[in-house]
Amino acid sequence: MIRAARPEDAARISEVLCASIRDLCGADHHDDPAKISNWLANKTPESVAAMIAAPGGRLYVAGQERIEAVGAIEWAGLPENTGKITLLYVHPEARRQGYSSALLAAMEAELVGMGRSRGLLTSTATAFAFYRHHGWHVDGPPREGRWILGRPMRKDLS
Repeated sequence: MIRAARPEDAARISEVLCASIRDLCGADHHDDPAKISNWLANKTPESVAAMIAAPGGRLYVAGQERIEAVGAIEWAGLPENTGKITLLYVHPEARRQGYSSALLAAMEAELVGMGRSRGLLTSTATAFAFYRHHGWHVDGPPREGRWILGRPMRKDLS
């Protein structure tokens, strides 16, 4: 099941984001406590609640009994034909169960439904092969983000 996130989901979404970053993103943070701390700083339930309420984007959740994966799209401030995937994380216990692929497909379809034919995202090293497998292409050289190296990617969504 995939649906838009609701305010009451904020605590579980925060848990999923933090567990995924800590346990699955070692290729990006290299177990550096400072990098992990910086990455997790805006993943609190309060920050997630603000993301859910913010205009110009949407958070999604996927799971059966509970939320197992989280994704987000954004369109505010982008050209009319462009949308951006800003989050896609899965809980470590739910890895390789299809949640990330289903959520990515749903977010891409949502962007297409909004008339957005060009997708953008910045991939982590951890997710790079996943996105390539799903038709995303490199869109410039890697660039240093706030705490990790990001890889710009694009996809024709039409």
